[in-house]
Formats: sequence, C-alpha cells, structure tokens
Amino acid sequence: MPHPRLTLRQYLILTLVAICAPLGDTCLSRGMTHVPVISVAHPGALVAAVFTPWIGFGIALLITFFASYLTALSWADLTFVLPATAFGNVIVALLARFWLHEPVSVERWAGIVLITVGVGFVAQGPSRTERPATPLELVEGNSCAELRVAAAKERAR
Repeated sequence: MPHPRLTLRQYLILTLVAICAPLGDTCLSRGMTHVPVISVAHPGALVAAVFTPWIGFGIALLITFFASYLTALSWADLTFVLPATAFGNVIVALLARFWLHEPVSVERWAGIVLITVGVGFVAQGPSRTERPATPLELVEGNSCAELRVAAAKERAR
C-alpha cells in the first residue's frame, strides 16, 4: 500500500516542531545565566525571570513548538511526529557548543548520533497508521481511511 505524501504545509509544521523546541530551550538557558538562582521558597524570582527578554522569547518559541506539535498530531501518529523532535538534540548540541559556548563531550556527540540514526529508521514508516473501521463507521458506510482522506482534503483547501 503506498504511503500518503506529505504536503509542503505539513513539512513546514514538522520543521517548526524540530526547530522551535531546541531554540526555545537554548533561549531559556541563555536567559537563566543572567538571573539569580531561583528556588521554590522565592516564587517572586521565578515570576521576574519570566519577564526577562531571553526567557520571554524562549517561552514564545516553546508555545510555537507546542502549537506546531499539536497540529502535526492532528494528521500524523505520535510515532511519526515524536522523532521529528529528536532531531532537536542535534540542534541543541550545536547551539550549546557554538552559541552558548558550552563544552559538548565526545560521549554526548556519540549519543546524539545514535539517536539521529534511530530516528532515521523510524521516519521511514507511514505518517498515519491505518486502523480498521469501527462498527458505527461501517453502518454509516464510511471507513476510517475514507474519513481521514476527506478530512485531509478539506484541510488542504
């Protein structure tokens, strides 16, 4: 059975999923280097940290990631979407090394390579698992696949 092809919009959503989370996390890390140590005993410091520029930008990026992630989950399986976030490990390591000037050990690079290779295997599968029709759908004369195709066509318009 042929795999449905992803649209340009779906590739854009997956790109946002893969890029916004590591960029957001990196911005949070950069912002936290300029904030005093935060503890649960002093919640005011946490509130103040949220309003610093780097942390605010990081939060905005993570909100964008979450919206993109939910969008991707609306048309693809979790086992297809989640590996897109795993590529963020490479982006985080590169940003940490060259932007934040943090050391990244050989062991961490090896772990990132292993994760990325594993993601490559997972990404070869279909984006959506075909499920058997439910009794209600059979009675109504529509299968899950027909309903998904119709919904995908409607979204593409």
